[in-house]
Amino acid sequence: MDVGVRLQTIRKLKGLSQRELAKRAGVTNSTISMIEKNSVSPSISSLKKVLSGIPMSLVEFFSPDFEQDGDTQVVYKAGELIDISDGAVSMKLVGKAHPGRAIAFLSETYPPGSDTGTDMLAHQGEEAGMLVEGRLELTVSGQTYLLETGDSYYFESSKPHRFRNPFDTPAKLISATTPANF
Repeated sequence: MDVGVRLQTIRKLKGLSQRELAKRAGVTNSTISMIEKNSVSPSISSLKKVLSGIPMSLVEFFSPDFEQDGDTQVVYKAGELIDISDGAVSMKLVGKAHPGRAIAFLSETYPPGSDTGTDMLAHQGEEAGMLVEGRLELTVSGQTYLLETGDSYYFESSKPHRFRNPFDTPAKLISATTPANF
């Protein structure tokens, strides 16, 4: 998916100028321009910040369509997960976007040397997850934790946080966040 073209299309459909979206999202006008021209690849936290000015979740942004409440799919095959990846970290969302979603359930893969970005993430809600393979660093409110295979975490997402894999092997994580802001 071309993130820049998609952002520009959605922005125009919502009747927003680059300047207005930048003002609403609390970013510079040049940030919007560079993303739309694909001059930069925004981190997940940066894209979430930009989308907050629309307002739109990452799920809505990356989903080609929405499920209707009565037609919600129950089982999703591996190839049906929605890829919301950005950069080196692979993030796949279980289920399509739909208005009643209360939780986002993700399969995440962190290659060696990858992270969620230099900016700490912070948003309303809660996060929980279990590392199913490898090792991963989790920083929450300035405290860094080492997660190893089988370890879990749970925290309020309003606390600044970030994930990082400084190790030589990939790390695989299954996580859930509320509200479903991905």
